[in-house]
Amino acid sequence: MLLPFIQVAEAQGTIPGPSTHAQSAALIDVTSGRILYSKDGDKELRIASLTKIMTAIVAIEQGKLDDKVKVSSTAFAKEGSSLYLKLGEEMTLENMLYGLMLRSGNDAASAIAEHVGGSEEGFVLLMNQKAEEIGLKHSHFMNPHGLDADGHYSTANDLARLTAYALHNPVFKRIVATEDKSAPNPNESWEYSWHNKNKMLRLYEGADGVKTGYTKKAFRCLVSSATRNGQQLAAVTLNDGNDWNDHARMLDFGFENFPLVEIAQKEQPVANTDVITGRGFTYPLAESEKSGVTKRLVLTTNPTETRSEKNEEQLDFGLAGRIDLELKGEFIGSIPVYRKGSYIPPEPKSEEEALGENGEVSTWATAWRAVLGHLLSP
Repeated sequence: MLLPFIQVAEAQGTIPGPSTHAQSAALIDVTSGRILYSKDGDKELRIASLTKIMTAIVAIEQGKLDDKVKVSSTAFAKEGSSLYLKLGEEMTLENMLYGLMLRSGNDAASAIAEHVGGSEEGFVLLMNQKAEEIGLKHSHFMNPHGLDADGHYSTANDLARLTAYALHNPVFKRIVATEDKSAPNPNESWEYSWHNKNKMLRLYEGADGVKTGYTKKAFRCLVSSATRNGQQLAAVTLNDGNDWNDHARMLDFGFENFPLVEIAQKEQPVANTDVITGRGFTYPLAESEKSGVTKRLVLTTNPTETRSEKNEEQLDFGLAGRIDLELKGEFIGSIPVYRKGSYIPPEPKSEEEALGENGEVSTWATAWRAVLGHLLSP
């Protein structure tokens, strides 16, 4: 169950967290969305190029990866870090996203925003709509690149939740894990060649993202992610002069103290009933928390129609309800349950299944929005 956009049983106080030099910091388990560590995590601060995490996920969801993006006069020669794109140059959205996330190109950010949103202002509206959609309560965006601007801010906790959301998108996940990327250059005989600025990819075992950031007012900002033993964590620091070392300590802390624990398996019989679980469920738990998980079976009075695997025309009344899971009285997720012998629909497991034609997100985004609507409904 994927819950990175709601607050679920924060672990703060369960185990003393690691020390950092950051003004604000957060650590999140990507699968569950559980905040494992937070230091002034809701303090609203400047976030520099960590902004581009939102830029990338909005562009991936709203745009088409093979679209040609043209560099306008307002995107050309944008101040700060740059891909040095030429005025009028065209590049696919996918390649421009690589330049955005690996080299933090501000010119790419503006070009992407104008292409996807019709204008920078239109794209910023999409960014703030996405922030509201995924429950970021302490974030507001004024531009797609992160250059210092009044009213442009976020928090370590919000950025952790945004990153967890984005890392479930296979395109985003692939891009931010890439160390080196080449792209065609229409104006020269040589190709663009981009080396990822994120040193964590080379410094930390299992590292697979995400984004660096710096301005003179925001100072050093970093979001990193890593996967070990099937568990992915993401760490955030804002204004941290020793971020590489701090992130290693934070990630080590999470992996060592909050491993994923299997609470339920798919198609597991529910005792004293005629139903089975529709999916498995894992959750990051400290050793002392394992006994605190409780389960509550909620059966529906009107079974839901689901399609039969063998016959597309035949409907099977299989979905029977759900199991709500709590940790010490706080909701952490739910598992659908189905009548024994009924068809259990599969979940997308590959990028090909998660993406529609031309690279736009289809099934994946639809599923997330459905889950979001269920969880945030009164």
